[in-house]
Amino acid sequence: MRIYSAEDVHGALPFPRLIDALAAAFAANQEEAPVRAAFEVGLPGAPAHLLTMPAWRRGEAIGVKLVNVFPGNAAKGLGSVSSLYVLFDGQTGAPRAIIDGEALTNRRTAAASALASRFLSREDSATLTLVGTGHLAPHLAAAHAAVRPITRVLVWGRTLEKAQATAARLQAQGLNAEAAPDLAAAVGAADIVSAATTSTVPLVLGADVKPGTHVDLVGAFTPAMRESDAALVAKAEVYVDTAAGTLAEAGDLLQPLAAGLWSKDLMRGELHQLCAGLVPGRTDAASVTLFKSVGAALEDLVAARLVAGDA
Repeated sequence: MRIYSAEDVHGALPFPRLIDALAAAFAANQEEAPVRAAFEVGLPGAPAHLLTMPAWRRGEAIGVKLVNVFPGNAAKGLGSVSSLYVLFDGQTGAPRAIIDGEALTNRRTAAASALASRFLSREDSATLTLVGTGHLAPHLAAAHAAVRPITRVLVWGRTLEKAQATAARLQAQGLNAEAAPDLAAAVGAADIVSAATTSTVPLVLGADVKPGTHVDLVGAFTPAMRESDAALVAKAEVYVDTAAGTLAEAGDLLQPLAAGLWSKDLMRGELHQLCAGLVPGRTDAASVTLFKSVGAALEDLVAARLVAGDA
């Protein structure tokens, strides 16, 4: 059994390779992945969650990710997500690898967003607005830039200092990035908006999103969390990573649904259907498209197998 560090993961998963592998896996739909189990494990006044995410491809590989989400870590200068991934042999059940889960999650999450963007954003999308300055943000920028001609990245964070620090990190990656002090203006200037926060209140508002924008909502993963308002969900063509996961966990959809402001019948499709050609993606340059992800365990398994040299 081998242990793979974060550096190993990043080195093994360049975005073009990972995006193509996820596209093939979603199209084939041969991995089995139940909806993850989530447990509230925080102290009073300090919410935290433990997530378990298993997936397998029969006869080939079995994997499970253990994730701790501690939103309060930002005040301590730490990432809010910590995790490990364990990969097992699909023939014998023997452990094959232990993989840095944060790096794996960051890469596969960003790659899934970029994969959706291939179908849902305009091909000429040039301005990307990042909402959130966590550890995922630089990966989202790099992944979106791998599939669209991004020439400008605007970064909004809870504090201008954090936005400036993230913009500087993106500049070091070769991206033309700048901090955005005004969220509404940054959203209005974007061709693609990518939000990755632990917010429980809407940040990306329908009134601020211009026609032709693609909105990528990554962060909210419980019914109590949301990054968008009902006006955005109602005006957008909505796609998801998996219907089972988002309709169980995604506050961005569940809260408008409960308020009678959106219907699940309006969902345009899942990543599997997009990748398999079963539903169309963007068909109108003026449409607002929305991709809501809560994370699919098959993404972890596909990425882990690439890291361990299975493909």
